[in-house]
Amino acid sequence: MRAPRLALAFLAAALPALADPAPTLQLDYSNPGLTPSHWVLTLSPDGTGHFRSERGNAPLDASQGFQAANVDRDIKVSGEFAARVFETVHQQKNLASNCESHLKVAFQGWKKLSYSGPDGTGSCTFNYSKDKDIQELGETLVAVAGAILEGARLEVLLQHDRLGLDKEMDYLMEASGDGRVQQICAIRGILERLAGDPEVMERVRKRARLLLARADG
Repeated sequence: MRAPRLALAFLAAALPALADPAPTLQLDYSNPGLTPSHWVLTLSPDGTGHFRSERGNAPLDASQGFQAANVDRDIKVSGEFAARVFETVHQQKNLASNCESHLKVAFQGWKKLSYSGPDGTGSCTFNYSKDKDIQELGETLVAVAGAILEGARLEVLLQHDRLGLDKEMDYLMEASGDGRVQQICAIRGILERLAGDPEVMERVRKRARLLLARADG
């Protein structure tokens, strides 16, 4: 009886590896005129994901002060947000269609959306999509990346230019209010550090607390 039991044990250990891979969505964004010029945001249905950016060759702008280096980190957005994202992807037949409008519109950056899951794969690349849901999805994920990049910039300012935090938090408050940055919960860590740091301006600490309240709302 020992041999069958060992076989069952090996089979049980192998089952996770044989299971269908979890669905993932990736947005690969590139715009050589921006800093960073290229980044990749990957999400799973539970809200976990990863973000990686590459600064590129755009010239340094001294007026922008300190800039974050390349970012490479795990991130977490809300489960409700992730569910809406994947619902849109499934409604779009897992992105298995051409989504570029070919209209003469301003260049907004190339966005390649790629889906992979047990129900299939698909991808589409666009500057401006002819489908309003795909266009909105692209804009929303770009706004999430904007929040992550702002969080990285705040980390740099906290280390090298604490006075610069005041202006940056002004922008973050405004941008989170009008939708230019979304999913503030993705940068909860740096906001908590700012909110609890007695060595930064009280105005910065207050705005960090307000942003954390928005993240929890």
